[in-house]
Amino acid sequence: MKIPAFGGSRQNSPKSSERKSKFRIQSLSRWHPGVRQLLGWMVTASSVLLCLLLLPTRLPGMELLGIAPNWLLIWVVAWSVKRTVFAGALAGIILGLLQDSMTSPNPTHALSLGVVGILTALLQKQRFIEEDFISIAVIVFVMAVLAETIFGLQLTLMGNERKVTDIWTYYRRVALASAILSSLWAPVVYYPLNLWWQRMKLLEQ
Repeated sequence: MKIPAFGGSRQNSPKSSERKSKFRIQSLSRWHPGVRQLLGWMVTASSVLLCLLLLPTRLPGMELLGIAPNWLLIWVVAWSVKRTVFAGALAGIILGLLQDSMTSPNPTHALSLGVVGILTALLQKQRFIEEDFISIAVIVFVMAVLAETIFGLQLTLMGNERKVTDIWTYYRRVALASAILSSLWAPVVYYPLNLWWQRMKLLEQ
């Protein structure tokens, strides 16, 4: 006698979450459009600031061989996966310049993150990927390797005093560790931001 009731409660749980989501959207819909847009930009800017603050942070379980996740790259992928090529490139360049201001402007991170934004937007435009956690993790893994490759090429072309072999030996270690950690932590950044941007898009419609 209790089995149907148990099954019914499980079936009603998705409906209850959908009702909560609709209630939140309806409450936000009562706000002035200008206020909603300002709130949206504030949340987006705050997420960028949080990623910037996490860059130099080395918390237990968040580093591998002394390398931490590339939080800004994860953010660029999360932003670009549902936007145009121009929007992805612009976000990548801006975040790359912000990272340069915290590290060193030469070589620049704007080039690598700009390429990441362009390629991520192109992948989504061509419908080569599906929007789930596994796909996002795979994209972040590939883009992290690509970004480190571009950064290593910049060091090589600059004619730095370091030997080319030393650069690429260090690159292989950094690229693999950064790609693994970034792909593992990608859903932590992607899921809440994607959920927020979807709600804002629904409100605009």
